[in-house]
Amino acid sequence: MLEIVESHDGSAYRAVYTVRFEKAVYVLHAFQKKSPSGIRTAKRDVDLVAERLKTAQRDHEEHYGKSKR
Repeated sequence: MLEIVESHDGSAYRAVYTVRFEKAVYVLHAFQKKSPSGIRTAKRDVDLVAERLKTAQRDHEEHYGKSKR
């Protein structure tokens, strides 16, 4: 997985996506960073990305077959 962090007008934005699939890229989550704990991403966002990654893996297997790892 790869996380992109971008700042604009004093706010931080993040996009998390996977590049592990040969034939598709899935955007798992994009959000404005509002964590009061500094640079750390909120656990609910981390959990959401993990859940969506599992869904993306199932979707990729249904459409393209098992991915090579």
